Amino acid sequence: MPRNKELKSVLIIGSGPIIIGQACEFDYSGSQAARSLREEGIEVTLINSNPATIMTDSVTADNIYLKPLEKKYIIEILKKHKIDAVLPTMGGQTALNLAIDCQEAGIWEDFGVEIIGVDINAIQTTEDRELFRKKMLELNVNVCEGRTAKSFLEGKEIAQEIGFPLVIRPSFTLGGYGGGFVHNKEEFETALTRGLHASPVHEVLIEQSILGWKEYELELLRDGAGNVIIICSIENFDPMGVHTGDSITVAPAMTLPDTVYQHMRDLAIKMMNGIGKFAGGCNVQFAVNPEDDSIVGIEINPRVSRSSALASKATGYPIAKIAAKLAIGYNLDELKNAITGSTSAFFEPTLDYVIVKIPRWNFDKFVGADRKLGLQMKAVGEVMGIGRNFQEALQKACQSLEINRNGMGADGREWTKQEQILDSLEHPSWDRIFRIYDALKLGISRKTIFKLTKIDKWFLNQIEELVHLEQEIKGYTLESIPEELMRLAKQKGYADRQIAHLLHCLESEVYNKRKSMGINRVWKLVDTCAAEFEAQTPYYYSAFDEENESVSSDKKKIIVLGAGPNRIGQGIEFDYCCVHGVLAAKEAGYETIMINCNPETVSTDFDISDKLYFEPVFWEHIYEIIEHEKPEGVIVQLGGQTALKLAEKLERYGVKIIGTSYKALDLAEDRGSFSDLLKKNDIPYPEFGVAENADEALEACKEIGFPLLVRPSYVLGGQSMKIVINEEELEEHVVDILKKIPNNRILLDHFLDGAIEAEADAICDGENVYIIGIMQHIEPAGIHSGDSYAVLPPYNLGDLIIHQIEDYTRKIALALDTVGLLNIQFAIKDDKVYIIEANPRASRTVPFICKAYGEPYVNYATKVMLGDKKVTDFDFKPTKKGYAIKIPVFSFNKFPNVNKQLGPEMKSTGEAIYFIDDLRDEFFYQIYSERNLYLSR
Repeated sequence: MPRNKELKSVLIIGSGPIIIGQACEFDYSGSQAARSLREEGIEVTLINSNPATIMTDSVTADNIYLKPLEKKYIIEILKKHKIDAVLPTMGGQTALNLAIDCQEAGIWEDFGVEIIGVDINAIQTTEDRELFRKKMLELNVNVCEGRTAKSFLEGKEIAQEIGFPLVIRPSFTLGGYGGGFVHNKEEFETALTRGLHASPVHEVLIEQSILGWKEYELELLRDGAGNVIIICSIENFDPMGVHTGDSITVAPAMTLPDTVYQHMRDLAIKMMNGIGKFAGGCNVQFAVNPEDDSIVGIEINPRVSRSSALASKATGYPIAKIAAKLAIGYNLDELKNAITGSTSAFFEPTLDYVIVKIPRWNFDKFVGADRKLGLQMKAVGEVMGIGRNFQEALQKACQSLEINRNGMGADGREWTKQEQILDSLEHPSWDRIFRIYDALKLGISRKTIFKLTKIDKWFLNQIEELVHLEQEIKGYTLESIPEELMRLAKQKGYADRQIAHLLHCLESEVYNKRKSMGINRVWKLVDTCAAEFEAQTPYYYSAFDEENESVSSDKKKIIVLGAGPNRIGQGIEFDYCCVHGVLAAKEAGYETIMINCNPETVSTDFDISDKLYFEPVFWEHIYEIIEHEKPEGVIVQLGGQTALKLAEKLERYGVKIIGTSYKALDLAEDRGSFSDLLKKNDIPYPEFGVAENADEALEACKEIGFPLLVRPSYVLGGQSMKIVINEEELEEHVVDILKKIPNNRILLDHFLDGAIEAEADAICDGENVYIIGIMQHIEPAGIHSGDSYAVLPPYNLGDLIIHQIEDYTRKIALALDTVGLLNIQFAIKDDKVYIIEANPRASRTVPFICKAYGEPYVNYATKVMLGDKKVTDFDFKPTKKGYAIKIPVFSFNKFPNVNKQLGPEMKSTGEAIYFIDDLRDEFFYQIYSERNLYLSR
């Protein structure tokens, strides 16, 4: 059936601020859905309170409401616009819960709004654990033995009936919140209480534990005619017991016999058809008993999910885009040229490569947090590696994590204490994949490792092969290593840096050696159908193979380096900047090339840039793409610290950096040179010092004086930043920093206690400076800017202070020869403005200012970087009405035992925006009072 022509206006509900369990994968799906509907001539209205995303940008939707996700704001929109339908499946659990609230309040019915893409009854069935269990039994789908409890007493009675071990799953929660395994009576009462409180309907499912079973996911799409396709099978490397968001996952499934897969496929379709007749996407999770291959249904999500984003990037099949078109009436076979540019949407993707997803954690930000993994998700982001085989994909994913690992092993960072390794294997933790490698290297048997981890022996065998290969390589020198062995190492994903470590030589020497052997990287097309049909999607991954499928054009090109995995301090706001950088370069007439490894984000959509290389933001991969594509230059200032850290190497290898030069970028980080620049321009700054070890730090503190702000250089999000008040604390913190980040310089600044903090963002072309916004923090100095409530424009800085900030911003921008964006942070004390730091790059606050003032500042800044425009060429017309408040959002509920006290190291996972007309607003007064009361305690 063709699309429903009566649907002329659709409302999309977003997912709100980034939190653990609901992150930027919904920004990706919401953005893709909005673009998909607009292609059909439908007016898209969008509500979301997250300012850091592309989803809330004018390039995405026709009408954007940066409002809290509450019923009263839905009503406000429905009164203002004639909305025909609402699509609530693109905004995660938050959007679904709001849609249900509106349904129960009769709002959709009152305004004549149709719910599309999902069946509300299906949501109720899948989120209410008891209804789900009953429905599965009705469909003859096996589920774990269990019942739901609505009270503490009822829960104890159920536990007594079933017996331990048990698993507790709260209803209507996200990311496994409040859930967990219980092994005995002593643990049970605490876990039950926690689960009942976590559920918004005070209900938990208590069921038998299937800890150690194998876990799989299937991604499905169904149209209005009842056609169902399986987009992707995903196998969890970790068995049941680790939340899927915290598990390493592999696609396609590696250890699933075809007979079991076909049975699972039939069950998934039966489950989707059984819960409701809606057209759209669906995710189904199964557990398989490794003893007899029996299958139980774990859960079903009748919406696009975290795994949908991964499956889209893994297959090249744009699930959210197609799901949105199905929701407005299309059938799968009617969507021609929808995928590869030459085939219809009615087919099941075939993969001739392997993808590996590894989550990214930030436990260092939560001191005292339980780092063990379980049913409650704790990861803040993820990376994906694509390879011709599992080992290559695994190595690439490890190289993408940005945790100072060069891949799986071969970097001198292995553990050697057997007792520690065995404990790590038995109790899943964030680094268990590396500990498996260490165990095999130490000679611990696969049988023992399997017994402790229940990870399938096929995966253990694959890792053991890498250990044996490493041992073989160590038996040679650079001169004597055979070509076959070098080629095999590269085909199994070993980086030149890893091979150099094993051969005791330089990375560049390995690179030159393999080049002389004719061992070259080529690029393969992600075409969804294993080359069965000709594909035109410009989406590539690298391999050491024969045929190169990436043809380099003669056009002038720009490469944009992405920000890698999301983590605290470097989140979705940098992806926003990268996407706008790409779009601006396209407008300026360049062929645009994106390099990134984050499957959750809009920058890795294959239709954003002219060419997407889904590769680690890791030197070797980047350099070979540069050699192949020969761009005009590389943009590094939009991808956060990830891209910025590569500037020095790009400079050394003669690659042009677009915009601010490496020299200027480095000058801003070099405290000695930067202070000289400030002194020369008569700009005040706190006393500071630089040290490379504890002795130098202790010596420096005598001149600077306590309290001291101590931090490593070249990091984002206040990583390892701390205020110290005596020599003992100073020495302890310096030693701790150097343990985490060896060979890093330590920066020591005199801390201005009680100062007000502010920051300014600007665009500079080397001659002219335009300040796009000045924000004042509500909290005084000492709280990281990412964790502070901030107000745009400043709410009580006088003209004298504002004048100083503007004057210093212009002076610093010009003195640094800035070409592009610049962020400067200030401390104000006794009516005097001091410079804390300057960052000649895109900052966390740029998207916020863009949304608050309704101006595409990243677009302008990119065109300035490219040299196509001067600042004076733009007609700046910001919408300055009232104030915009940046609201930091935390995920402390995932770490109940950590210290929630805020300080100079960032801990927030996301942010929201809230607009007020004036400072008499009750919300502002409440926040101002609360924050200052909180900080005075």
